[in-house]
Amino acid sequence: MQKIKVKYKKGEEVKFISHRDLMRAFQRAIRRADLPVAYSQGFNPHMKISWGNALKVGAVSDGEFAEIQFELWVKPPELKDRLNRHLPKGLEILEAFLV
Repeated sequence: MQKIKVKYKKGEEVKFISHRDLMRAFQRAIRRADLPVAYSQGFNPHMKISWGNALKVGAVSDGEFAEIQFELWVKPPELKDRLNRHLPKGLEILEAFLV
């Protein structure tokens, strides 16, 4: 199992979405990019993503963090490129590095 920490930007275009909607946008982008993300075990499996503190609605940021676990090996630059292709305008991965 591999963990990659990503630094992302929440821009003006998406400043009015909630933290839950932000999480859904990332999960949708991960599925569309066909990344081998790890899932929890149990009745309702979910992606293993650890989020930083939630931003309030209406706030923008150039330095938020999330940690994503993967089943198979993924190179951080490849993860950054693949996710940025599928994230909505206003959300962007700035950096990705191994934990």
